[in-house]
Amino acid sequence: MLLIEAFTDHILNKKSLKDYVRYRKTTHERGEFNDTKLIQAEENLQRLKTEAPEVYEEMYNTLSEIYKRNRGLPVEYPLDFIRQVLRMYKNSLTVEEICEEYKRMLDHYHHDA
Repeated sequence: MLLIEAFTDHILNKKSLKDYVRYRKTTHERGEFNDTKLIQAEENLQRLKTEAPEVYEEMYNTLSEIYKRNRGLPVEYPLDFIRQVLRMYKNSLTVEEICEEYKRMLDHYHHDA
């Protein structure tokens, strides 16, 4: 299994990114994110799931809808998802605002594809 396939599987199936970090250490491929960022993303997701479960579900629903529409490069979809998750809990934007920004991707995601 290619590393991006394993990453995508972990994101889509809500598997632990800490498990993905351990898996990645057994391959000779480089990923988009370093271990620290992936662990932070996992911690953000777990915090989101506990503190704002409706936002957690909406983030995954948006990701699912992006896949259904399939307007761009599918390899980018889970990467974009994690980029948004990494923005949570570290700036002045609320998790709800970040989720709304992510949902706006549905309106303009890769129209040139």
